[in-house]
Amino acid sequence: MIEPHAPAPPGAPPSWTGPARLPVRPGTGRFLVLVCVFVCAACGLVYELELVAFASYLMGDSVTQASVVLSVMVFAMGIGSLGAKRLRWHAAAGFGAIETVLALVGGCSAMALYAVFAWTGGWGGVWSEGPRFLLVAFSLAIGLLIGAEVPLLMELIQRIRHQDAGGAVADLFAADYVGALVGGLAFPFLLLPFLGQLTGALLTGTVNVVAGGALVLGLFRRDLTCRARWTLLAVGLVVLGVLASAAALAGDFERAARHAVYGNDVRVAEQTGVQEVVLAGGTDGRPLDLFLDGRLRVGGRDVRRYHEALVHPALSGGPHARVLILGGGDGLAAREVLRRPGVRRVDIVELDPGLVRLARHDPGLSAANGHAYGDPRVHTTTADALGWLRVARRRSYDVVIADLPDPGITASTKLYSQEFYGLARRVLAPRGRLVVHAGSVTTRPLAFWTVAATLRAAGFADSPYRVLGHDSGFPAGPDRSAGPSGAPYDWGFLLAAPGRLPPPLRLGSWHPRTLSQRELTADAQAAARTRIGGLPASTLVHPRY
Repeated sequence: MIEPHAPAPPGAPPSWTGPARLPVRPGTGRFLVLVCVFVCAACGLVYELELVAFASYLMGDSVTQASVVLSVMVFAMGIGSLGAKRLRWHAAAGFGAIETVLALVGGCSAMALYAVFAWTGGWGGVWSEGPRFLLVAFSLAIGLLIGAEVPLLMELIQRIRHQDAGGAVADLFAADYVGALVGGLAFPFLLLPFLGQLTGALLTGTVNVVAGGALVLGLFRRDLTCRARWTLLAVGLVVLGVLASAAALAGDFERAARHAVYGNDVRVAEQTGVQEVVLAGGTDGRPLDLFLDGRLRVGGRDVRRYHEALVHPALSGGPHARVLILGGGDGLAAREVLRRPGVRRVDIVELDPGLVRLARHDPGLSAANGHAYGDPRVHTTTADALGWLRVARRRSYDVVIADLPDPGITASTKLYSQEFYGLARRVLAPRGRLVVHAGSVTTRPLAFWTVAATLRAAGFADSPYRVLGHDSGFPAGPDRSAGPSGAPYDWGFLLAAPGRLPPPLRLGSWHPRTLSQRELTADAQAAARTRIGGLPASTLVHPRY
């Protein structure tokens, strides 16, 4: 820490060699500096979380993306702290400039990432490299600027009233950590649900530039030359203008970007609090596409094909009076279950009430699911599937259908664990069956066969099968770079039953509209040829996907 009465560099104004000349009492000045530390820390953490959220949403695999963003940012913070030593004799001007640049870079980062994602190749091509580089560049730049804040604030607070270095550090870091707590809580509970990522980041940048500018131009204005004051004021106003203009255009920008990503048939785009739900088409004879957090769940002609393959082999293997659907809030699996004679009750356990509401009332989605939620046999519970299974009645269901996101998505990893399947086994009747959507056999065979190994570890015998999709375009898996646009894709399933003998794969006397017994048998054989043996099971404490 630089002593406040250390010799100034040649040419430095006299005011830099002694205590700061403040318009308020020193105690008030110190309080205002700590308030600025608090605000800037909150803004900095929001920038970090915004980058992590966008990286996970756009590229999948949230653990990897969070690790990349946070490690690069922490590294850059260290470099920024070292670089701030060169600004110690210009602490007020340097801090004002850093906050202005940070507000611009952090505030616009979400919009820039989304723009590159939407208009440079989508899920394939350029997105695999260009935007990843942009993500790292933003993490590096924001980390450098955040790292430079504390040394300069330390210099400013020591110029108000010199105290021992330990006490000053304690005060600054206390304000910094409390601010980080507030920013960390504000992002998921206020900014994201009420403003969204784009407007939330822009508002954070606005708060950032106002806080930094107010501190420097208000409290430390006598440390600045007249030219420096006017320059900081002019640049700050320009940044505010840019952020305000971007916020005003955020709605139009988001709609244009959404159409660039999903096509021109987008009807509904809703952030439910659990995920982003986008519905495209589904009315006026257009095929329905359902996207959850940017991932195509089902689309086009495959809306029916996927769910027929998921449901009917499981229901054809024995009793099916009572059926449990884990996930499946869109009601499409329930539609297929209700088509079978002999079904008396269908329980749906879905985490997202917003998706269930759309499945009930959206004209396109409710028509696609055959108005399943209007059937008195259907009962819905809003809950996490793992937690619900822990308290469910034993041996209650003839069939359990796990219509869940792909195992490669970090948030759903626990739903493909040995513990999860052990709980699912408890609720199965003696002749019960469990069917699991386990991701693509072709593009993600390791994940698919890990699910199979996990089922066997939980006491199931399994019959693997796959179904090829007819429509092309968006890959349905967790990774945005799963393959070039237009590449064929498939869905992999595992039909399982407690015991050592795998359940038979058959449709019986029931014939779905898009699936035949011959096709099912051939696809099961094709899936079996890809088998990878010797894989360990995935558990809650040691996920393998």
